[in-house]
Amino acid sequence: MEHPTRKEEVIERYSRIFPKAVRVTYAPLVITKAQNARVWDIEGREYIDFLSDAAVQNVGHNNPRVVEAIKEQVERLIHFTFIYGFPVEPLLLAEKLAEIAPMEGVKVSLGMTGSDANDGAIKFARAYTGRRTVLSYLRSYYGSTYGAMSITGLDFEVRAKVGQLSDVHFIPYPNCYRCPFKKEPGKCRMECLEYLKEKFEGEVHADGVAVLLAEPIQGDAGMVVPPKDYFRKLKKILDEHSILLAVDEVQSGLGRTGKWFAIEHFGIEPDIVTLAKPLGGGLPISAIIGREEIMESLPPLGHAFTLSGNPVASRAALAVIEEIEEKKLLRRAEKFGKYAKKRLEKMREEHELIGDVRGLGLMLGVDLVKDRESRERAYEEARKIVWRAYELGLVLAFLQGNVLRIQPPLTIEKEVLEEGLNRLEKAIADVEEGKVPDHALSKVQGW
Repeated sequence: MEHPTRKEEVIERYSRIFPKAVRVTYAPLVITKAQNARVWDIEGREYIDFLSDAAVQNVGHNNPRVVEAIKEQVERLIHFTFIYGFPVEPLLLAEKLAEIAPMEGVKVSLGMTGSDANDGAIKFARAYTGRRTVLSYLRSYYGSTYGAMSITGLDFEVRAKVGQLSDVHFIPYPNCYRCPFKKEPGKCRMECLEYLKEKFEGEVHADGVAVLLAEPIQGDAGMVVPPKDYFRKLKKILDEHSILLAVDEVQSGLGRTGKWFAIEHFGIEPDIVTLAKPLGGGLPISAIIGREEIMESLPPLGHAFTLSGNPVASRAALAVIEEIEEKKLLRRAEKFGKYAKKRLEKMREEHELIGDVRGLGLMLGVDLVKDRESRERAYEEARKIVWRAYELGLVLAFLQGNVLRIQPPLTIEKEVLEEGLNRLEKAIADVEEGKVPDHALSKVQGW
């Protein structure tokens, strides 16, 4: 089959072969080469990637350590299923994950994507507790397999078409900028927790709940960071009813927020942690880390995949963890995150479109508003900014229709980060000044 050489041809052929259900676009990026925080398209144009390839490339695109590990492993053993055999690479990875886990006495299950990891968390929790009810959050995102889709509180359209798991209930996440209870920060009584208590009293039998699935930072909801003491108070309520806490670190884990796991910012230990996106440095691999007694609750092959524990993906994941450790990327994410957030807050002082800046480490969100008083979401402006950023050579996206997603690699060079922020501010200014025509709206799909 003929290899395409033009961007337009690739995009046209995509539309002919892939259904809309499998992808979403922000800009016509046909990337053929990448290195750290820079990517190049099929026509040789260079961009700064402020998304880390959807929070996958924490250690940078084509990280040399990861590339070398993959090359060495491919030469020796591409795959031997760890369902039947005992390849060494997944063993070493699991032991390393147990070492950095935010709780003691754990075992590890390996998979291929965040969706299957979250499916597994549901299965392990239900098996261990003997309970069926699952709690999740409105505006959460856990993936697109049946289990993960069923606990996702962001988009209910697909479930309306194809059905869902039963016994799933949703509660509001503590979003202090857009409080569902219309409270202001520092002037609330943690109504979000009171809501949970009322739910137990009037709708859900607390002692029948197996697990609460939570994102330590709600990523696709718009980088929402809960109050510092929220999870501590929540865990107390859960413990009173022997309800497990499973945290999705698919987007926030492996150094993204300045700690191995974002839940570490909140001073509590979860029962289960799920990992994926950045774990394989670009290769498909996921992990469930859970307390031993929970992870031993399913029978043989209760959560197993032929290609899980793949030696090449496992070796790549070990290289990712080694890179984070040896290059001190946790500290770097914290330092660069503070710098980027300060720059974004300075932009907020000068640009009325920016209503809020939030996040931890290099997991940041810029909430765009039409009016700071009403906090009406600036949907069209967000799409225009993403398009203008693309024209300026910056890869950007938005969440919830109006929150700019800022997640560059933890390895991004200081000057590249600075240049990316400059391009972002230029894009915002151009939109505010009416320099981006309305036809840009038809070019950016978003989600």
